[in-house]
Amino acid sequence: MTPAQVETFFATLQRANPHPETELAFTNVFELLAAVLLSAQATDVSVNKATRALFARAPTPGKMLALGVEQVERHIQTIGLFRTKAKNLVATCRILVEQHGGRVPRSREALEALPGVGRKTANVVLNVAFGEPTMAVDTHIFRVSNRTGLAPGKDVLAVEQALLERVPPAYRVDAHHWLILHGRYVCTARSPQCSRCQVHAVCERRGL
Repeated sequence: MTPAQVETFFATLQRANPHPETELAFTNVFELLAAVLLSAQATDVSVNKATRALFARAPTPGKMLALGVEQVERHIQTIGLFRTKAKNLVATCRILVEQHGGRVPRSREALEALPGVGRKTANVVLNVAFGEPTMAVDTHIFRVSNRTGLAPGKDVLAVEQALLERVPPAYRVDAHHWLILHGRYVCTARSPQCSRCQVHAVCERRGL
């Protein structure tokens, strides 16, 4: 895509959805972190179902830590890799309580030092909770970026860096939301809905 096409691409998505939001349910920064941690290889719908009761009982790191691994497992057992995720979540809560005063840190380094928190999770928290213009590249964003010609790359880091270079500053805070939603509901993996795609005119449609 040319810079002019990139501008058209995001201006179009912005007009259709001026205030995009994550589909994960949360009421505070800690719940956001926990939900994103649990969402690896799971759908947002499945995570929301599991965390509804979990967050009602443990909406803070201290209360989640007190709940313990076994109780967390019982709440999230419908999510894939639930045992590992429960262990990581409780270990993360211990660090938040002991090293960060029960608060979610705002630095990438501190976030990525938490068990179960990788670059993508850190990017989501930095963007959604703190409004930083990060790009949390998941399978949807990777596919859309390569398929459309928006920001091609061989791996997620290459796509992330390409997006940060190519997305105009005015769109950067919301860009990853638009791309996720577009990949989830329109530019789908198996049967992309090109006939109803609002940005079809600037898409370079590649073989993904």
